[in-house]
Amino acid sequence: MIDRDELDAWLRLVEAPQVGRETARRLLAAFGSPQAARDASDAAWREAAGVQRSHSAPEGRPPPETLTESTWQWLQGATTAPRSVVTLGDAQYPSALLETADPPLLLYVVGDADLLNRPALAIVGSRNPTPQGVENARAFAAGLGDSGFVVVSGLALGIDGAAHEGALRSASGTIAVVGTGLDRVYPRRHLELARRIAERGAIVSKFALGTPAL
Repeated sequence: MIDRDELDAWLRLVEAPQVGRETARRLLAAFGSPQAARDASDAAWREAAGVQRSHSAPEGRPPPETLTESTWQWLQGATTAPRSVVTLGDAQYPSALLETADPPLLLYVVGDADLLNRPALAIVGSRNPTPQGVENARAFAAGLGDSGFVVVSGLALGIDGAAHEGALRSASGTIAVVGTGLDRVYPRRHLELARRIAERGAIVSKFALGTPAL
């Protein structure tokens, strides 16, 4: 499990203003670790990645120390489902995601992070499906789950929710990849579904806690 100092270093790197993932990877390559990058001088940042370092939070975001504290407390506050922060290079980081052009440096997970490296298929679709579409999504997801695949979807209304429901009928579990911080559930109508996914699968986000649906 990530410790507090490492968490602080990662968050200060990933959430730094004017630092995208490509720049963050250059800083990691230059300094060797997020802690070394955090502790490096502003001049060293300019030399390594050509960025003017800012020590304040982006507009609308909490100060770095506040984000570290809230994220740490969130990690310690797990009840029925485990919570974790999976970093680039962690053994639990999904290997398939590493093959993409721009993998996130951090993944926030509620539930079983080991599912991230199981054979998986995604089912996504309309938020306003026909009744037949809903039944098809449930049936496909249940069948794929019974065949050993983890079904991945986005927790949205319609086909996404039906896919998660079908997958929960199987033993393989399901992963919801969401576009908010994991301290909130969107849409709110899927609060109960999200609870069940967290207990029997995993909910994953690349977004820091507090990030709303945009």
